[in-house]
Amino acid sequence: MTLKVGDLITFERSFTLRDVELFIEISGDEGIHHITPDEQGRLVVQGLLTATLPTKVGGDNNVLARNMNFEFLRPVFTGDTIICEVKIEKYERQENNRTAIIASFFCGNQNGKEVLKGNFSGVIL
Repeated sequence: MTLKVGDLITFERSFTLRDVELFIEISGDEGIHHITPDEQGRLVVQGLLTATLPTKVGGDNNVLARNMNFEFLRPVFTGDTIICEVKIEKYERQENNRTAIIASFFCGNQNGKEVLKGNFSGVIL
């Protein structure tokens, strides 16, 4: 897929209890809110696990990230469906035969509440 300025890439994901458990194993982030269910039986998903959503676009397009900025706006819970929209802001061939990319993103839950926003930049080889 060749990207261009203005492209919007949208996808969604629901986080499971197992996702949170695996991220605890990998990251060591086992804050009480990640291991103790709330009154509805849900766990809070780690912020950096939620932040993997916009990195999918980078992975799908072989982006080597240089900068990533995240603003965490609301907690995400197991069972939530998060819709992520990434907008390509810059996509420009450089002299060194690489392509510079800048993208902004926002992620919202199934209730239409924004949970995460930010941007990233990098290069494509």
